[in-house]
This record gives sequence, structure tokens and C-alpha cells, in this order.
Amino acid sequence: MDKGVLATALGSPAPFGQSQFAFMRGNAFEAKVKADGGAELLRLLYERLGGGAPPPAGDAATPDLSAAGPEGRAARTALALREATAAGGWALLDHPMLALEVAGSPAYLEPDAVVVHPDGRWTVVEIKSFPMIDASADASKVGAAARQAAVYVLALERVAAVTEGAEVGHRVLLVCPKDFSNLPTASVVDVRKQRAVTRRQLTRLTRVEDIAAALPEGTTFDPACPPEELDAAVAAVPPAYAPECLAACELAFHCRSKSRAEGAVEALGRSVRGELGGLTTVAGVLAAAAGKEGDPADPTVAALRRAAALRAEALERASVPRAEAAAGPEGAAVCR
Repeated sequence: MDKGVLATALGSPAPFGQSQFAFMRGNAFEAKVKADGGAELLRLLYERLGGGAPPPAGDAATPDLSAAGPEGRAARTALALREATAAGGWALLDHPMLALEVAGSPAYLEPDAVVVHPDGRWTVVEIKSFPMIDASADASKVGAAARQAAVYVLALERVAAVTEGAEVGHRVLLVCPKDFSNLPTASVVDVRKQRAVTRRQLTRLTRVEDIAAALPEGTTFDPACPPEELDAAVAAVPPAYAPECLAACELAFHCRSKSRAEGAVEALGRSVRGELGGLTTVAGVLAAAAGKEGDPADPTVAALRRAAALRAEALERASVPRAEAAAGPEGAAVCR
């Protein structure tokens, strides 16, 4: 079931998405980078990650990766990677299809490109339309690109594990427009940290079969169902909402409204949730800060009460100058 369709049926459609102009601009930039058999892309990669291999002088292989369906394309990509590694030359795989197991089910991923080096190393290439100004790009966007590339690295490692002489590089090539032009430039991003975090997260995911087995008998997510029945079906799968979901999940607005209605602290962010320990609701946090609930020996409760006391003290101090200003000279009231 498409989550966008489900969110619309629930009455909380996700009002976001890339604009058509941005989409076309990104496609045009990617086409420019990959023109002439990817000559410019390979030049940038060789400058940053070439190592001791001879430069790709227009003889890089560009295998055909077309096949029926995502499963067929993933198999064709794996074969092309093995053949390119055995050939011992440069190869550019344009939009390969990779498979990664997520919660017991296959997920198909499509990076912008993967380059095979003559020494058997595989490098993920991410092409983005946000600019690098003075060789530096927006940190949040680079971070998002690194997390995305880390998933591709994990998927490639599955294929490399059964390919003789293959090794997946932990440094990926990020290609962006240079300054305010449409000329491509590149930077190397180390994704070892993001890869490790993603691997841990994947191992903690509950299998889809286990989630389905825990649902009440007869549960359906058919958008044609009455709204109240559909809402109950979605509520049967406990959400793990965080503000970060708004950038990636079509059901985020539905989960956010439920989280806010319940007063869950997750709505304030994962970092806040982690700091609050056993306090799970906003009402509980406020009660603990006011001294109405909570164990004073609990470090979290003690910190909240200290913060509340400091806030009250600051507000009291700020109110004194305002009162003096309102009184005017010699304590006389100022007419307004």
C-alpha cells in the first residue's frame, strides 16, 4: 500500500514534495554530469579518488542494466558489477538497482551511479543539485546525502561479499554545481559513521511478518474503508513519530497529529525524548518541573525543577526594570 494514498484517505495528505522546476533542474544537471559516457564524472572521481590506477581515457565500460522489474534489474546489476571487476578496468554503472533486506523484506535502491575501479574498488556516486560554494555545501544537505549513500554502500556490500576481488569504498563522491554556475564539482564524503548507524538500525527493525502477526484478525489498510475503520487499522501499528519523519514519510502528518493529541514528547524530537528518560508526555514533564509529580532524586526531574526555578528567577528580574520604567521619575505613574 502506498503511504501517500493511505495518508490522503486518512485526511492528512503530505503537502510537500519537490517542485517540478527543481526536479527538472536536478535531471538536467545529472544529464550534464553523465554526458559523453560520464567523462566529466569519471574525471572528477579520478581527481579525488583515483589512487594509483591509470586515468579513464574514454575507455570506461558502461554496461546495459535494463531488465524486467526491480528484481531483474538488481540481478543484472550484480552481474555487471562482477563482470566489470573481473575485467580489471574502469566501469560506470548508471542508475544501478541494488537490493537490501529491510525488516525481512527486500527493498530496492537506485543510486545515481556506481563506479568500478581497476583495482576492484566500488565507489558510490551521489549527484545533487544544491551548490558547493567555495568548495563547501550546506551541512544538513551533505549529511542527508551521506546517510542516503551509506544505505547504498550497505547494499553493495552484499554483492561484493560474493564477488572475488571486490571491495566497497567507504568514501563516496558527492557531485554538485560549483558556486552559482551549472558546472559540476565534487567532494569526497566518508560515510563510515552513517553506515555503522544504519546497520545498527536495520538490525533493530521488527520484521514485517511479526508486525502483521500482531495485528487484529481482519485488519485491512484498504483506502476504500470508512475513515474510522482505516484510522483504527493504522493505530494498530504503533508509530515512532519524530519531526525528522516530515521530510521522508507521507504518513508523518497523520502520526504527528496523533502524537500531539496524546502529548507525546517524541513530537519535540528524538534528542528531547532521550533527555527526558521515563517522562513520556508533555503534561508529565510540566508537572515534574512544577514539583507536582516525579521523584526529586531522579536526575531528570531535578534538572527540570532547576530549569523551572531559573526561568522563574529570570522572569522576575526582567519584570523589575519594566515596573521601574512604568513608574517614571520619583515613582510617579507615567500616563500612556
